[in-house]
Amino acid sequence: MASTVANEVDPPVNGPKSTEEQRGPPLQYRVIAKCSVTKARVGVMTVRHADVDTPVFMPVGTQGTLKGILPDQLLALDCRIMLSNTYHLGMRPGTAVLEKAGGLHRFMGWPRALLTDSGGFQMVSLLQLAEITEQGVKFESPYDGSECMLTPERSMEIQNAIGADIMMQLDDVVKTTTTGPRVEEAMHRTIRWLDRSIAAHGRNDDQSIFPIVQGGLQPDLRRVCAAELTKRATRGFAVGGLSGGESKDEFWRTVHLCTDLLPEEKPRYLMGVGFAPDLVVCVALGVDMFDCVFPTRTARFGCALTRAGQINLKQRTFAQDMRPIEEDCECSTCRTYTRAYLHHIVTVEPVACSIVSVHNVAFQLKLMNDMRNAIQEDRFAEFVKSYMAVRFPDDTVPQWIRDALAAVNINL
Repeated sequence: MASTVANEVDPPVNGPKSTEEQRGPPLQYRVIAKCSVTKARVGVMTVRHADVDTPVFMPVGTQGTLKGILPDQLLALDCRIMLSNTYHLGMRPGTAVLEKAGGLHRFMGWPRALLTDSGGFQMVSLLQLAEITEQGVKFESPYDGSECMLTPERSMEIQNAIGADIMMQLDDVVKTTTTGPRVEEAMHRTIRWLDRSIAAHGRNDDQSIFPIVQGGLQPDLRRVCAAELTKRATRGFAVGGLSGGESKDEFWRTVHLCTDLLPEEKPRYLMGVGFAPDLVVCVALGVDMFDCVFPTRTARFGCALTRAGQINLKQRTFAQDMRPIEEDCECSTCRTYTRAYLHHIVTVEPVACSIVSVHNVAFQLKLMNDMRNAIQEDRFAEFVKSYMAVRFPDDTVPQWIRDALAAVNINL
């Protein structure tokens, strides 16, 4: 497929230097260490607001805030990048307010990096759809019932007003388990919508578009999509259309294929993945960036994350447990509160959501940091084996994890 898209990265040959030339591209990525066994790597992704060490987990603040966590608390955890949602912010407060505030960074008091998704996923997962056409996605506003249209151009307009360091293109999202010609149609439309997104992007000196590899569970479609997207001069890539009901076997094989198809020198973002074992496996498969609402959502139900798995603090077994959630965790929650105290307040006192959310986000960030250290010291394979032995004791590692890790030379 021919592309008439202007190059995002190359500077003009003649004339005065652009802002980008003076400051450098708004996203620069360099790999600083590679695992000698798997496809895992450590990198630094430099954007306007932060140097982000990868692999990285990005907490999700859909409406411009993490539920239960203040920006200052995220800074104390050394969180470098978080995610917000274009669809929700475009509906409320809207672009006029965001522009008047000087962008989402200033509006929410967050000084570090932001990534915004395009809103396409919400169209499919949350809303009564009128229809998806070549123009865009027509839907009914959940706020006032009015008819709205989200196009690639409108998604870019909202994201330029938000001012996120990384913006996702609007893609044509179908449920992962969809089969038939609709999957191929969506994949080709996603490519065309990328070209429209790049053409509409008005702040290329400050923000970077990531295309999204689609194609469902069909390897041939994923190959076609990746081949087309990588012809466009974007600064990173995402893998979409997973974590939507497919089998874990289909999941890991698709991730493995896509990381092979995407460029070594650019970051690879796997959308919507956040369970700890999945993070470990997908880092081994060569993924650099992850996001998921899971850590904060499960906290609201009184559940905390540990290396041995999730624990439900509502259970009476914790009523007299004077240990912290995780013995070696240095977060403010584990330094201050016992499981017994948290059992006493979870799902009863509103502050419990915040206390457990702080730990759960800290847990995810520490897991990523531990993996980065292991990769840099070239002991990642040993780290994975140790992690799986704790998470799945007595040889209960799921077969899909065994198969995925075996594909990158780790045999459990």
